[in-house]
Amino acid sequence: MKSPLLSLPGAVSAEGVDEGVAAHYGDLFREQRALADGRGFVDLSHRGVITVTGDDRLSWLHLLLTQHVSDLPPGHATEALILSAHGHIEHALYLVDDGTTTWAHVEPGTQEALIAYLESMKFFYRVEVADGTSEFAVVHLPAGSIAEVPDGVVVREMSYGRDLFLPRGDLESYAEKHGPAAGLLAYEALRVEQHRPRLGFETDHRTIPHELGWIGTAVHLQKGCYRGQETVARVQNLGKPPRRLVFLHLDGSEVHLPPHGTEIRLAEEGPEGRKIGFITTSVRHHELGPVALALVKRNVPVDAPLMADSTAASQEAVVEV
Repeated sequence: MKSPLLSLPGAVSAEGVDEGVAAHYGDLFREQRALADGRGFVDLSHRGVITVTGDDRLSWLHLLLTQHVSDLPPGHATEALILSAHGHIEHALYLVDDGTTTWAHVEPGTQEALIAYLESMKFFYRVEVADGTSEFAVVHLPAGSIAEVPDGVVVREMSYGRDLFLPRGDLESYAEKHGPAAGLLAYEALRVEQHRPRLGFETDHRTIPHELGWIGTAVHLQKGCYRGQETVARVQNLGKPPRRLVFLHLDGSEVHLPPHGTEIRLAEEGPEGRKIGFITTSVRHHELGPVALALVKRNVPVDAPLMADSTAASQEAVVEV
């Protein structure tokens, strides 16, 4: 679904899974600084939107999600995951309940598979699941923003900003009143700085929540059963995850950023050394320079110099060793 805001001056479309919204509007660092200062907004209208209604919606979702949502207060934002039977992450949901409806936005293109799974788990519960992507557009306001929220618009408020479920037809008029628009690259740079994982970027087919620091923010350890809970409990009580998320400072003399999937090795072992991890997201930050998130093996020393292909990197721990 192509955003109408791609018609704004300077807009350059994002690629891959984020195609359909602007990567930037001509000045990446200006857009980052605006967001960091609490100004402007980010068009996330390519993200999927689902709604769940019905008297049993919260108690039913509580059985399926990793987060404790049975008593979720209206207006309280939270995150939750859906895991496979083996504890691997399949979906990430960014939730809020308005008192009658639970709203969630999810990664672009994942809403159909998610809805199919939810529909298969309805049984006798009084719930209705709907795809709201064609009707609602997600708009992100940065932390500190004083932008007005239109009446009736559902909001998720977090420490790093607010997500609005804006009627899709109002997107252009909202942009006219509340600019400047910042592109997705600016949003991603701040996400990496904040060490916030993203499904499909920091995850692969075998990622478990402990590896990314999603315990606490998206996984509640004292709730009842859900699919994959055995793996979560076993790692929490008996061991450590096989990998851990790290924040990398990349060599600023390199012209190109190492893309997602770039293999990481210990610098001392050279280009033929064993693979110990991979780049998940790399960005250019307006203050920090080139930085990245990466998944590496848990036993990699935190102070070990690394190489992402030919790019030197130093690491900061995100997940406890």
